[in-house]
Amino acid sequence: MTDAPLSGDAPAEEPRSEVEELRRQLDDKQDRLLRALAEADNVRRRAQRDREEYVRYANEALLRDLIPVLDNLDRALAAVRAAGGSTGEASDVASLLEGVELIQRELLKVLERAGVTRYSAVGQPFDPTRHEAIARVPSPDAAPDTVVAEQLPGYLLHGRVLRAALVAVAAAPDEGGA
Repeated sequence: MTDAPLSGDAPAEEPRSEVEELRRQLDDKQDRLLRALAEADNVRRRAQRDREEYVRYANEALLRDLIPVLDNLDRALAAVRAAGGSTGEASDVASLLEGVELIQRELLKVLERAGVTRYSAVGQPFDPTRHEAIARVPSPDAAPDTVVAEQLPGYLLHGRVLRAALVAVAAAPDEGGA
């Protein structure tokens, strides 16, 4: 008689363990599905970010090529201001100066609309990610590793360095310049 209840329990246990196994499999499949959906969502967001960054920086090469034009306009303005001229030439020089300044302002506006901003480094601590040192100058007035002069301004494209500013950096007076 003791065998009968045991044999009766065995078939009842078998469906329970099978149900539990099916539940575990279902939970595993559901977990894998959720992970796959999360990964697909991450890939979609990453692709969207990559597209936005591509569009934002797509014209970087063109903008980088335009910066020397601005440098030449700066040089032309400096030369015209330095030339001055005699009384008869003064109005011609003033007209030339005004024309070059107008061209420079228009080009800067176009670049600003494209996300380019010009920055000055004078007086700031030297930052190798934004400044390119071309000289060390002994300076009793400025703190060491401070930008004291700027050969060419720097430019940013949406906050990313397009061209580092070419600068002279202060050195302690006893260090000397290099």
